[in-house]
Amino acid sequence: MDVAESRHLNGEVYFYRLTRKFVDEKDDIPQSAKQVMYYTLAIGHHLGIVDCLSAAMTCSGTEYLDWISALDPESEAYRKMKGFLMFGEITVFPEHINMLALAFDRIDQAQQSVKSRELTKGFIEVLTAIYHEPNMYLMIRGGQ
Repeated sequence: MDVAESRHLNGEVYFYRLTRKFVDEKDDIPQSAKQVMYYTLAIGHHLGIVDCLSAAMTCSGTEYLDWISALDPESEAYRKMKGFLMFGEITVFPEHINMLALAFDRIDQAQQSVKSRELTKGFIEVLTAIYHEPNMYLMIRGGQ
């Protein structure tokens, strides 16, 4: 797929950051079922868990493409970030933060637009927050 022809370039790109989680207990759940729900949470599954996301940054699809184009096209970081252009959504988990932070930190800021520098700075700030709170994650998603 040619990333320049992605249909996800036409809209806005939102960088949603997990702000909090809570267990949805609006129904009276039997104690045995609650134990299953808490166990799945403990092992990393989100059965019965509601994630609260807030937009940390936004840009246009073309600004996103311009921003990630500064990455080495053969790198794992570029492949990860290009996933948005293919699927319209990617999730950045704690296991991605070192790889992505190093890749974006290596970009020569003199070669970036003002918007790309803003995105890099904001992105690294969110990655740093994820580093300090490993239950957090970032979702990059398109919108209209």
